[in-house]
Amino acid sequence: MAVVFNSNQSVIDLQGKELGTSDWLAIEQDRINQFADATGDHQWIHVDPVKAKDGPFGACIAHGYLTLSLVNYFMPQVIALENMKMGVNYGCEKIRFPNTVKVGSRVRGRCELIKAEPAGEGVQATIRVTVEIEGQERPACVADTISRYFFN
Repeated sequence: MAVVFNSNQSVIDLQGKELGTSDWLAIEQDRINQFADATGDHQWIHVDPVKAKDGPFGACIAHGYLTLSLVNYFMPQVIALENMKMGVNYGCEKIRFPNTVKVGSRVRGRCELIKAEPAGEGVQATIRVTVEIEGQERPACVADTISRYFFN
């Protein structure tokens, strides 16, 4: 069940708290290929299964930026925004890629509200999204996202 943010105070009240995890998502070669087409990054470690089998990872791997882009897919599964006029993606503080995501892996997002503070009429939330890989100790990506929410 998603955590509901419906006012500035509802965000501030959860500062320092884990918000939850998303559903698992399988990373298939088709998704990797579509990302390669969208970005122009067709490096063989991503799109050539034959060559990648003999490469350093033993299979194709997802682009780091593909993994990062999934933060936008995971967050709405964990956080429900109600009574909102507008939300703005303000950026990221820190992004790390401690592990690779091999084709066929399943990933999910774990969200923690690490900082919340007033920002004009709204609230600025720094949410750490850790992209976990099923069966792996090290995550694929850790991103401290910054969003600004403006409620009615």
